[in-house]
Amino acid sequence: MDLIPSFSVDHTKIVPGIFTSRVDVLGDQKVTTYDVRVTKPNVEPAIDVAAMHSLEHIIATFLRNDEQWKDEIVYWGPMGCLTGFYLIMKGNRQPSEIYDLLLAAFKSVEDNDIVPGAEAVNCGNYLMHNLGMAKWYARKFADYLSENAGNPDIFNYPKSDRLVTDDGRQFFDS
Repeated sequence: MDLIPSFSVDHTKIVPGIFTSRVDVLGDQKVTTYDVRVTKPNVEPAIDVAAMHSLEHIIATFLRNDEQWKDEIVYWGPMGCLTGFYLIMKGNRQPSEIYDLLLAAFKSVEDNDIVPGAEAVNCGNYLMHNLGMAKWYARKFADYLSENAGNPDIFNYPKSDRLVTDDGRQFFDS
């Protein structure tokens, strides 16, 4: 069984940033999944669940209303490990090409006095939001992106090296 792309990333070396996770071709259209890694896996604590939920709502709303990019946005949602988000977009741009969009999205969180769609009629768990913590995580990540704009590590996935046996099987240590 092939290891899916996100499991072949070396999570001991990845830093917060914006990475291409995979590119798919659907008909005649390319669709790219980006890994927007907000915290350092297995080093920093996972993002608070209620804050993650609020960030999902706020940033999805921002992305789907951005005049330049809204028609390119397919999906914005949290990673199961709670260290970041997946952004799926039409086309195949380099992560650096969507840097400004994501920096603006995370900076926009500060401007929110409410979490959009955080009512029982709009949300499956409307009581699980934390706007204050969402603002803290967004500010921390936006500051990090700004400070590291010239650092190529925030755009390049560190791949894990796997030993391959003589008969072609991948070796996974414990």
